[in-house]
Amino acid sequence: MDSRLSAGKASSKAKRAPRASQPGKSAAKSKSRAKSGAQAKPVVLLSGGNPQIAMADGDAPVQAYIAAMPGWKSDVGRRLDALIDRNVPNVRKAVKWNSPLYGVAGQGWFLAIHTFTHYVKVAFYRGVLLRPLPPGASKIKDLRYIDIREGELDEAQMAMWVKQAAALPVWVA
Repeated sequence: MDSRLSAGKASSKAKRAPRASQPGKSAAKSKSRAKSGAQAKPVVLLSGGNPQIAMADGDAPVQAYIAAMPGWKSDVGRRLDALIDRNVPNVRKAVKWNSPLYGVAGQGWFLAIHTFTHYVKVAFYRGVLLRPLPPGASKIKDLRYIDIREGELDEAQMAMWVKQAAALPVWVA
């Protein structure tokens, strides 16, 4: 081996050693600083401002989705989530296909939320059975929607639909 090369390696190792042992910079402090200083990656907003959240079961991914909804839509998401919690005991939650889903164990998913540029869409999987009928028609026979624009959430009507939808056996995924 060339002596200049091995000397270069030794000198580069010697140069690195003092950095690790600088006063006040222990390995433990560096690790804790890396953990505490590390920030979570920002959530990517897909087309129309829909948050990209990894598929997962439980309340945490749904809350992450709601927190990432842009502008006034996040408030609508919080209000919808609280309304569903109040009206469906032991509601099951998950994020699938970049949308929060709400369901009842053993009965399946009854509702999904999706964020668009100008509204929040609430989809009822067996919406054709709800009264009054949610206004949005779908190409899927049983599915009905309601598009909620800023300032338009009718909590009393939504609570009625949520209670009805949760009582129906629906779609299992």
